[in-house]
Order: sequence, then structure tokens, then C-alpha cells
Amino acid sequence: MNRALLSEYVVEQAALAWLEGLSWRVMYGPDIAPETPNFERNDYSQVIIEHRLRNTLAQINRGLPADALEDIFRKLTHPEGATLEARNRSFHRMLVNGVNVEYRSADGNMRGEPAKVIDFDDWAANDWLVVNQFSLTDTVGGNRNTRRPDVVLFVNGLPLGIIELKNPSDEDATIWSAWQQIQTYQSELPSLFSMNEMLMVSDGLEARIGALGAGREWFKPWRTTTGETLAGPDLTELQVMLEGACHPERCLALLRDFVVFDDDGSGRLVKKMAGYHQFHAVRAAVSETLRAADLQREGQRIASRPIRGRYETGRRSGGEPGDRRIGVVWHTQGSGKSLTMAFYAGAIVREQAMENPTIVVLTDRNDLDDQLFTTFSRCQDLLRQPPVQAESRADLREKLSVNAGGVVFTTIQKFFPEERGDTYPTLSERRNIVVIADEAHRSQYDFIDGYAR
Repeated sequence: MNRALLSEYVVEQAALAWLEGLSWRVMYGPDIAPETPNFERNDYSQVIIEHRLRNTLAQINRGLPADALEDIFRKLTHPEGATLEARNRSFHRMLVNGVNVEYRSADGNMRGEPAKVIDFDDWAANDWLVVNQFSLTDTVGGNRNTRRPDVVLFVNGLPLGIIELKNPSDEDATIWSAWQQIQTYQSELPSLFSMNEMLMVSDGLEARIGALGAGREWFKPWRTTTGETLAGPDLTELQVMLEGACHPERCLALLRDFVVFDDDGSGRLVKKMAGYHQFHAVRAAVSETLRAADLQREGQRIASRPIRGRYETGRRSGGEPGDRRIGVVWHTQGSGKSLTMAFYAGAIVREQAMENPTIVVLTDRNDLDDQLFTTFSRCQDLLRQPPVQAESRADLREKLSVNAGGVVFTTIQKFFPEERGDTYPTLSERRNIVVIADEAHRSQYDFIDGYAR
């Protein structure tokens, strides 16, 4: 496509059309601004679409009394935290896990449960709205700032996504100019970013996606829509990114299972989002895990030949249900293997069909065990539990004797019999113990042929 024929307006309209084709409702910001006949906000400092949020909370939490819904609304719109990153983490936890609320039921008893913010099981039950030219006012350090992000994506009235666009025909207006503009918004409109989940920049041809606080190097292209093949050269990166990451079903999966806050102990939180290769590889691996364990999601049949597309390894078409062999995910150096493993473990732990599985992370060296354990320890929100390390063969046997749950790190040597010729005892007959082998190719064949059976 010729850059000279494009303008920022054309790019913006194309983006809106692609999103509309994905079931997002499109509205023009000035048409729904405060003090207009069709206003959707009371004033320019309001970052949420209040009536959409209240209506959806009531619909997806049927049976909750009005005071409980008000409590949910208050907590959700005022996330706790001393810094923007901390508030964003607090918001993300509520978005994914629900908002804890107590209320008095019809029988007079007090009840407590997490209320849904988003219906992750049925994307159509949510409210999908995209607004272009969304003017917003915020006050920081006594200074009143008014800015107008190009495109804001609202799910259930919450501003979860921002798209900043630049004129492709202007040589000085690159995608990195758009990235820098988002950094400016972040410092001048912090109320908008406390609820943000994804940031996108584009000049109409090139496009990148990233998370709050991420540097330029962590804003990456999204190169596929469905994950079966890479997009062809006839599609712009912007179209592929929107159709790939903003399709409602994939968007919800991305937000729920593929975002982590890395706390390295320095006091600074780093938010990380999966790349397209991690996203689709993990989803394929989860499907294969259910097949290998001969389990299925409620109301869904697990096919014996699930689609894996480019992520299938080897020449065979796949395994049989219940064969206990999931497969191999191949990575190149620097592609984020450790995080892919953490995303996979988190998705498996959350998968209801797995019935609270135990995850065993297997390496063939102590240094690899420590490195990977550190990565997983920083992803406890995703795993919903702290990982543990097996200190000895006896400790490993004890940790694997539990009935459910747990993320256990160990080296393959701890699965070897203590004396040559001995037979390693059966640890469990459960179908929901999942083994992830990292860099264990030098010794994993004995493990698969013997100890894992």
C-alpha cells in the first residue's frame, strides 16, 4: 500500500471498520460527549462509561442486591495502590478474578463471593464499544490536562484499550511517535491508565502492541489472526493486529491468561503481555493437554485431531485421546520460553476440566531449575499459588502425593532410582498431573519411556 495515499483520518476510519467487523460498536467521541443530546459521560474527567458498566454488572451478576452492585462499582472504579502500576495491578486482579463482595441474601444470611466484571465464558454477554477522538481531562500536580486519544476500546464501559495512530505519509510521524504520545498520555491522564490492559500504536501499515509501562523493545507486532498461519503480505500489520488481538473471544483470553506483573523485588512492577506466538502456542498446548488427559470442557467435545496449525511439531497429525503425550513447543533463543511456560501453567491451573491439576516443571540442571523457579515465583497472580522446589527425592515424592494442586519444580535426576536396577515407585495414578520439561532433551527420553508412564 502506498503511504502517500494514506492520512491519519483514513487509517482511523479503517481501524474502526475492522473493529466493527469484529462486533465492536463504533461511536464518535464528540457525539457522546458531555452536554450533547446523546451524551454517555457526565463530564470530561469521567474515564468510564458509567451506565454501560452498571448495566453489565447487573446482567452478569443476576441476583446480587443493589448495595452489593454499588460496592462492586466503587471498588472497580477506585483501584488501590500507591503507584499507577500498583493500581493497574489491583484493577487487573479484579477484572480477571472478580470483585470480592459481601451482602445479605434473601434468607437473611450474610454471603461473600467474587462478582464478575467480565463474562469470560460468553463474550457476547459483554458490552463492546470503540470510541474515536475521546476527549478526557485529568489533573496532575495541580495542572489540568486535556488530551484526546485517537481510539479507546471499552469493554463493559471500562477503558481497557488505547490505539494511537500517526499519519503514514508524514516521515516524522512514525509508530514510535505514537508510542511517545502514549507515554505523554500516561503521565498526564493517569486515571485512564489505571484501568488499561492493552496499548496499540500504528501508522496504518506498521503496528505494535504492548502493555502499560513497557519500553519500545516490548511493543511487538501481532503477525497472525487465528494462529493457524502467519498473515500474508496483502494485509497491513494494523489489520492483522486488530483482527488477531481484538476479536472478542481472543481479546478476553489475552486479558485473562496472558498478562503478568513481574515483581523483581526492586519495588517496581513490570507489566508484560504475551506475544502472538506465545498466545497461540499456549492455547494449542492447552487443547492438546485436554486430549492427552482424555478430559473435556463442560458442554464441549474434545476432538482427537485439534487444529494446531503452525504450532504442530513433527510429521504426524497428532496423538489419541488419553495417550498422555501433549507434545513439544519449539522456541528460538530470546522468544520468551520461560514466560510461555508460565502462561501455559497458569492456563492449565485455571482450566476447569483439569480439576485443580498439579504442575511439575522439570529441568536437567539445578541452575535452570533456579532460573525458571524465579520466573514462576514472579507470576503468582497467574498461577494462583506460589511454586515450590523439591529438595530431595523424598521431598519430591511427598509433594506429588497430594490429591490436587501445586506447582512443583524439580530436576530430572530426582526421578532416577536411588540404586541402579531399582524401580522407581508409582507416585500417582491421577490424570491431571502435567509435566513441563525445560531444556531436558539430553535426558528426557528415559523419563518419558520409563518414569512418566
